[in-house]
Amino acid sequence: MTPPLCAVHQTDTVRLLPSAYYKPPVLKPLIDTDEELAILSAFEGLTNQRLRAENAGLSDLEARELMFNAFGQTYVNAAFAYTRPEGNRFNDAGRGAWYCAFDDLTAIEEIGYHRTRELERIKTFKDEAVYQVLLAAFIGDFHDVRGMDGAADFLGRDPATAYRAGQALARSLRAQQSRGIVYPSVRRPPGTCLVAFQPHLVQNVRPGARWRLTWAGSARFTATAA
Repeated sequence: MTPPLCAVHQTDTVRLLPSAYYKPPVLKPLIDTDEELAILSAFEGLTNQRLRAENAGLSDLEARELMFNAFGQTYVNAAFAYTRPEGNRFNDAGRGAWYCAFDDLTAIEEIGYHRTRELERIKTFKDEAVYQVLLAAFIGDFHDVRGMDGAADFLGRDPATAYRAGQALARSLRAQQSRGIVYPSVRRPPGTCLVAFQPHLVQNVRPGARWRLTWAGSARFTATAA
């Protein structure tokens, strides 16, 4: 069953980026000329997944789909180039997607959940991280699964089962030229999230607030303005 479409007009969706990645180009202090930058960029491209995707694409992502000569392009392209082996709720390892929320608190709970999972794997809950908000605008018709909350496998809390179902849905919708999905936040009901399937849909990327997430010995974290 194909979910219904809804008209989206959101000018300030929220995506959190680790502040370590929100900085000027890492090679900038090392170069004096454009020629030197080109040489060093070629070396960086050997291990930089985003640059590799921009040059040659990925298994399920063509380089021509990515953004070029636009503010925020590195952040948008990185979202589609870097993937987890197991994927996420609506993308697999062959192609990333742009995930965001309609408000800061929902984005914090979503990103905090994933970092908590990482801390659980290394058996420690002592950590602190600062995240930069990236605001972005979306306008157009997106598939809406909010009415399926609690009745669809892909909205389950367990990534082991929910992600497989969500990835299957996403492949089906992408084949229909879907822009993406509006869905209820699993980590912070009644928050709302959006996933965009194509880079060019991410418009007017700009910085917002900064948040510090702190784990002080348990899986429950606190969030404060940074």
